[in-house]
Amino acid sequence: QVQLVESGGGLVQPGGSLRLSCAASRLISGYYGIAWFRQAPGKEREGVSCISFSDGTTYYADSVKGRFTISRDNAKNTVYLQMNSLESEDTAVYYCAAVVGLRVCTVNMYRMNYWGKGTLVTVSS
Repeated sequence: QVQLVESGGGLVQPGGSLRLSCAASRLISGYYGIAWFRQAPGKEREGVSCISFSDGTTYYADSVKGRFTISRDNAKNTVYLQMNSLESEDTAVYYCAAVVGLRVCTVNMYRMNYWGKGTLVTVSS
């Protein structure tokens, strides 16, 4: 079993930045990827970004492309989501999740094997 713990959420003004972290409790062997999802009040959960730990390939949803950057620290079993130029529409609970056994990453939530409990990001003046 792998526990994922998100941190770094909080209140930020529009145009500001936050960096989220997703720490895994142990090393995941084999092919795997880490994805970030978010869920705003009254909306469905959506995939935001993902990164493969196999080859480092990444994916970004159109809504965050150019503003968010996903990165990894293999030694710390940690994935980061740097969020810049935040907008009120980015307000949501952000979750990280891990998919095991895939060479590439995915934001298909039904493929995820492990989930974190989420961290709240509020963008407001």
